[in-house]
Amino acid sequence: MTSSPRSFALRTKRGLLVLTTLSAALLVGPVAGVAHADPDDVDIDELTERAEELEESYNGELLQFSEIKDRVEEAETDLEEIEERLDSSRGTVSEIAHARYVDGAVDPALRVVFDSAPDRMFTDAANATYLGESQAEQIADLIDTRDEAEEVTEELNTELQDAAELVEELEEQKDDVEERIAELEAEEAAQNPGDGDGSVPDDARGPGFDDVTPTMAGIRDDIIGQFNQPYPTGCYRPSADDHGDGRACDFMMSANGAMPSEENRQLGSQIAQYAIDNADRLGIDYIIWEQQIWHTGSRQWSGMEDRGGLTQNHFDHVHVSSLT
Repeated sequence: MTSSPRSFALRTKRGLLVLTTLSAALLVGPVAGVAHADPDDVDIDELTERAEELEESYNGELLQFSEIKDRVEEAETDLEEIEERLDSSRGTVSEIAHARYVDGAVDPALRVVFDSAPDRMFTDAANATYLGESQAEQIADLIDTRDEAEEVTEELNTELQDAAELVEELEEQKDDVEERIAELEAEEAAQNPGDGDGSVPDDARGPGFDDVTPTMAGIRDDIIGQFNQPYPTGCYRPSADDHGDGRACDFMMSANGAMPSEENRQLGSQIAQYAIDNADRLGIDYIIWEQQIWHTGSRQWSGMEDRGGLTQNHFDHVHVSSLT
């Protein structure tokens, strides 16, 4: 069916209008205000303040929140870089989108755009062999950058929602955790640091084995009593974390930073699960194993950032921390 001059003109004007509208949506920038795009308007600064108020209750070891906050900040940085790239391409694409009529008709280079379905116009234009190569690349770059922005925005909002849910869970558990800490502190008052049941063999004692709190000593000896340790268990070391407070031990599944055997990897998983199942009884604060952390407040595993090695990512040992 052949289009009449009038119908072609109407379709052309309609196509130009749709192109201009879609281009405007891209050129305005889909990531404006992205850090607060979530329907609940999650604010990372407000969540950070709430998390800081929980530090005393959770011994300042809010590793899960710190990990999420780092990912949020990384995503925000990525979005800033993406917006800069969007800004650099808006001018040239705007010129393409607002091309004027040539001799009473549409610029032939843009005819394919007007003949495309609205949701395919930019893709068709970018792929058209008779659209100028430079114009096609500019449109394609803008599409790719927009899609990248949408993906990072989705990741950011997911992280923000996870942070909000974590803080809410920690706040809900706060009273119970503080009550348990008070009970453990009362029990510790009659004990000496590092006291255990005395049944741990010498070959299971690693560096800093005895320099721990009574609660950590009880956790340490209980776990060692339940499982045959393939390597010595290390505890205290002079550091600014829970090891330095005597509230943590590392149950080694390999030596010299090597990947554990499959048998020892399964043993590590068994120890981690045992610690979870007995967290309340033993007074466990959190567990780290295979780049995941479980916290007594959130009661669930959460992925951690890549810290660069098997030991740093806790693939060769199970880290267990005590509440006191």
